[in-house]
Amino acid sequence: MPKRERKERGPIGEEDVQGLKYFRKLWPLFERLHEVGCGRDKAGNRELFMDQYCALVLLFLFNPCLRSLRALQQASELTNVQRKLRCGRASLGSLSEATDVFDPDRLREIIGELGREVRPMRRVGGESLDQLLVAVDGSVVKTLATIAEATYLKNRHGENKSAWRLHTHFDVDRGVPTRIDVTGGLNSGKCDEKNVLRTRLAADHCYVMDRWFAEFKLFNDIHAIGSSYICRVRDNSRYDVMEARPLSDEALRMGVLSDEIVQLGAGSPKSKHPNHPVRLVRVRMNPSRPRGKSPGGKAGPPSDGILRIATNLLGVPAEIVAEIYRQRWTIELFFRFFKHVLGCRHLLSTARAGVEIQTYCAIIACLLLALWTGGKPTLRTFEMVCLYLQGWADQDELLAHLKKLKPRIA
Repeated sequence: MPKRERKERGPIGEEDVQGLKYFRKLWPLFERLHEVGCGRDKAGNRELFMDQYCALVLLFLFNPCLRSLRALQQASELTNVQRKLRCGRASLGSLSEATDVFDPDRLREIIGELGREVRPMRRVGGESLDQLLVAVDGSVVKTLATIAEATYLKNRHGENKSAWRLHTHFDVDRGVPTRIDVTGGLNSGKCDEKNVLRTRLAADHCYVMDRWFAEFKLFNDIHAIGSSYICRVRDNSRYDVMEARPLSDEALRMGVLSDEIVQLGAGSPKSKHPNHPVRLVRVRMNPSRPRGKSPGGKAGPPSDGILRIATNLLGVPAEIVAEIYRQRWTIELFFRFFKHVLGCRHLLSTARAGVEIQTYCAIIACLLLALWTGGKPTLRTFEMVCLYLQGWADQDELLAHLKKLKPRIA
C-alpha cells in the first residue's frame, strides 16, 4: 500500500463530510438492495445492509479524506452521515463481512438505469454509424496477497503478482463505463480479455479494440452476432489485397494512406481466415518505441509509423474509421480517472465480491458525475465536487463551475 495511504490522520469530523443531498437520487434505486443477503439473518440482528454499504463506498469514492476501510467506519459514526446516508454506525467487522454477504450483481441493473439517463457528449461517426460505440480493454489492480499466495505469486524480480483484472466496456459517445467484469489478474485462459469479451458480446455494438484483441475467431463472433469491430492489427500481419478503394480529400488530410478490402491470414489455412469481408485502413502515425513493463523486461519491436485498422464496416468513410479508433484512448483516460482520481488503486476489500462492489460503485459514481454536470466531467469538476462534499466550496460556487462545462448534445 502506498505510504500516503498508511499515514494516520486526525479523526473524521462533521465538517469533512457535507453536501450529501447529491446522493438523494440514489435512494429510490438503492431501496431494492436493502434486503439483499438477509436470508441467513434468521434472528434479525443485521445492522448493516447492502444499500447502506454501497452508499458508504460511494462516500469513499467522492471524499479524499476517506482512504481506508477504517476511515469509512469512523465516518459512519457521524450524525450527518447517518442521517443523509440512512445508516447507523457500522463496525469494522460488519464492513469486512459485507463482501461475504452481499451480491454485487444486483448493482448491474442500477447501472443500466442510470446509464440510460446519460445523454451523449458527442456522436463519433455521425450519420455513418448507428451502432453503440464501445471501447473495450482491460486494466489490472494489484492487491496485497495472502501469505499462501505470496509463496507462489512472484515474478522473476521477486515482486508480488496478486491482482484483479478489470474487463471494461466504455461508451465512447457518453463518456462513461457501462460494464466491468472482474477476473484474476493473469491474461490467459478464461481470464483472457478476448475470451471474456466473447461471453459479453451484444448485437448493434461497434467494438473498438487494440492489438491484443486481433483474433480472427473473435472477429467472426462479433460479425455473427450482428455487431461490428474496429481493431488495430499487428504491424507484421499478413494479408492479400482484394480491392483498393479511392481516398477522399478528408481522408488524406487525416493521414489515411490506403483503404483496402483484404483477406487476412495470408499463408494460413482458409479455415482460420475471417469468414466475412474485412477492410484494412492504414493511417500514418508518430512511430513509438515500446518500453518493457518490468525492469529488464523485453519490449516488442518499434512501430513502423503506420496504424493498421481492421474492420467489417464497409460503408463508413475511411477518415471516420480512423477517428473512431482514435477515440479508443478515452478508455485509457477512464482507467487513469478510475485509479488515480476515484482512488481505486486502493481496494477496500481484496475479495472478489468486494472488488466487484467497489468497481460497480465506481461506475455509478461516473454516471452520477455525468448526470450532475450535464457535460464532460473533468478532473477539475471532480475536485470541485469533492471540495463541496468537504464543505470547502458552497453550492453557488459548485453551480458556477458546472455552468462553464460544455453541455451534452440532445
